[in-house]
Amino acid sequence: MTSASHRAAKGLRQFLDPEQQHGWLEGEYRPPDANERAESIEQRFRYAGRFEKLLRRPQAEDLLAILGLYAAACIPVPRLTERHYWSVSCLPSTSDKPLVRVNASWMELFTFYADGDDLRARFIVHLSDFTADGSCDPEQVDHPLLERCVAAPEDVSCFFPNGADMLGIRVRSAASIRAFLSNAHALRGIRAFNLTHMNRGRNAYQASHSYSVADHMVGEERS
Repeated sequence: MTSASHRAAKGLRQFLDPEQQHGWLEGEYRPPDANERAESIEQRFRYAGRFEKLLRRPQAEDLLAILGLYAAACIPVPRLTERHYWSVSCLPSTSDKPLVRVNASWMELFTFYADGDDLRARFIVHLSDFTADGSCDPEQVDHPLLERCVAAPEDVSCFFPNGADMLGIRVRSAASIRAFLSNAHALRGIRAFNLTHMNRGRNAYQASHSYSVADHMVGEERS
């Protein structure tokens, strides 16, 4: 892709052309990421107190470890696109009381909640990636497939957000969340949805980005 094409492109297309994105989606290509991160010190300190509060939660160790797996597997070039094309908020002040939420463009991608001392997660994906016939018909959701993606069948359920071709998947327990992220079908579905929204342009949630949480996502944990 030429420099002029980079300037004209929107979203993730500025960094990866369609062929590279498809290779990453299929697990056939791992694009090189930036060595350095663009960072706002003011932004880091703005949410430092929330991060310290998060660390006192019993779920913190599992949560941060799984977020590292998520970023490595589900966000292409996470350092290069951090904050501007995806962000993570720490203890956001919304009525559902999440622990963290990952967003791109105007869309929620992935959210963590407390479930007692354990975790539960919510993934937003394309409905058509999880139906038996590849359609956008909610009646065609492949429930046996979803159950095979987790450690225990009772750990998974789904709902239907507003919007075309969208499915919400709820996963209970750190063990089942890890299993979901390591399942080839689930992983491809997560990647496909993330590509769609990272390509829509700048992230609308930049102001709530927590660099302290992101440290654990991009492999730059600080003491």
